[in-house]
Amino acid sequence: MPEIDELTIADEPASWAALGFAVEGETCRIGRVALRLAGRAAGRGIVRWTLRDATTTELDGLPTALAGATTAPLAERAPVHPNGVTRIDHVVAVSPALDRTVTALEAAGLDLRRVREEPTPAGAPRQAFFRLGAEILEAVQEPADVVERAGGAERPASFWGLALCCEDIDATVARLGEHVSEVRDAVQPGRRIASLRRSAGLGLPVALMTA
Repeated sequence: MPEIDELTIADEPASWAALGFAVEGETCRIGRVALRLAGRAAGRGIVRWTLRDATTTELDGLPTALAGATTAPLAERAPVHPNGVTRIDHVVAVSPALDRTVTALEAAGLDLRRVREEPTPAGAPRQAFFRLGAEILEAVQEPADVVERAGGAERPASFWGLALCCEDIDATVARLGEHVSEVRDAVQPGRRIASLRRSAGLGLPVALMTA
């Protein structure tokens, strides 16, 4: 089963370090996934992901690389982040044609767990969830008006943001102060969530969640 080895993100390492993430050089490792912080000049948001145990990069337009023999081995333990983040809960991608995206991802060997046919509070009409080792890919159908404004359903899928788990979300939110929203109930029953604000200085949406 494919697993996420690395996410290349168009952010400066200093921006993540300022938020209490442990950063070494241009790498911030969260759980089993390395975030390669390539700087704002690299693009926008999640530039691509690198997958272990995958055999194709054809994932409905999601920029994908395959981990090879030169990929650095995983350390036995992930670093401790001063802000209390422990792992990635899920990566979010958006699609103008969710059924097409689901077909492509299943053909590439990703493990489809379920399709949710109910709208989210943010207005996404449907979502599909794929298991990639310890992490989840949440593929979200764009609302019809967004699809029309953005140029139609022929566009490829694209990455959107991240959700990270915290050991103690209240302590993490207190540490981040004005750079994060208040904690609220998540869509998932029994879980709580907060969102980093633009003032946090990151180039992609990031949510913080209870485990």
